[in-house]
Amino acid sequence: MRRREFLKYSAVTALAAPFVRVAKADLPAIKVAVIGAKTGPLAPGAAVTHFPPYRLWAHEVNAGGGLKLKDGQHKVELIEYDDRTQPPEAIKAVERAATVDKVDWIGGLYATGFNLAAAPTFARLGYPQLTQACVTDQAPLIVKKYPGFFMFQASTTSYAKGAIGVLKKLKDGGQIGNKVAAVNVADDFGIELANKGRPLFKEAGFDIVYDKSYPLGAQDYTPVINAAKAANPDAFVAWSYPPDTFGLADAAKIQGLNVKAYYCAVGCAFQGFAQKNGAAAENILGAGGINDTPEIRAFYKRHKEVTNVDADYWGSPFYYAMLQVLAQSIEAVGSLDRMAIAAHFRNRKFKTLIGEVEMPGQILDKVYTVGQWQGGFFAAVAGQGFSDYAQVKLKTSWG
Repeated sequence: MRRREFLKYSAVTALAAPFVRVAKADLPAIKVAVIGAKTGPLAPGAAVTHFPPYRLWAHEVNAGGGLKLKDGQHKVELIEYDDRTQPPEAIKAVERAATVDKVDWIGGLYATGFNLAAAPTFARLGYPQLTQACVTDQAPLIVKKYPGFFMFQASTTSYAKGAIGVLKKLKDGGQIGNKVAAVNVADDFGIELANKGRPLFKEAGFDIVYDKSYPLGAQDYTPVINAAKAANPDAFVAWSYPPDTFGLADAAKIQGLNVKAYYCAVGCAFQGFAQKNGAAAENILGAGGINDTPEIRAFYKRHKEVTNVDADYWGSPFYYAMLQVLAQSIEAVGSLDRMAIAAHFRNRKFKTLIGEVEMPGQILDKVYTVGQWQGGFFAAVAGQGFSDYAQVKLKTSWG
């Protein structure tokens, strides 16, 4: 019990029970394991992006009576596990969920490296792996090796091209120069993006004047920012995770890293990032983004009311859309046959919060790759599979 806690949702109260006629005995709940970091460096990100969408989804499914299977409606029971930001612990949690708690479904893990490390375990235990917090170019090879692997996300190349493409348009338009400082977290996610970004920067006509990695869980980002500042760049790019996204911005403000284009990756889309930085967040670029629609606004309102957490402007709506795909597939199959559910993911279109989606090659067909804080909203400025984007603005000050 030390690394997990049970979250149960029920529409029936003890007070109401004497006045309710039950037509049939309650059907067993569908147990869904949610494994991610509750402690360690990745915990802040998982607390915003990973766990809350599952809680909102379960709440809304249960409020509607449950998922409709052939034998009736089954409510959802979430079982949460803390992987302590350690891949071996995440793998142990997957094994425990399958063999001890005997859950019906195991959600994808939080962070690219964790999902890649756990893929063999999911396959061995007979559980499809539907991931969202996983950005990698290795997906086609993983799918070939592990047919139950699905990525409700895009490739590393897509995100690198998105960010660098935005900067190239600014450069080609004469709005910024060609000198860029690039840093990355020393994790699978950051390393893969940095490796992909280097040749893309050069192809786009940029001169990389500073290139540095830093360890996951670093505490002081002042040396990184000071070295980048000394290189006198026109743009700064950080292939970062939430703790470093926040830490780098703090150091950049204090040290006066004055660039016309500032980009950071995971965590920039958090509402907490804008709340913490205030006016300094304006026109900062980052991974993700979303279009401002009434449906999206309603989602953020429900998310806050149910989970007491502000949804982010990247992973949160896509996590929820992924769970809509899962629910639609379970109901279409009419049972908890995991292989049949996985088969239903393939080559079908699904109506979701982010629009109609499908997963050709078991990879999501549309994403927003770059967002920018504009007037308190993290607006999508680049992506693939979508058509409407906000106009990119230069970062003229730190507020």
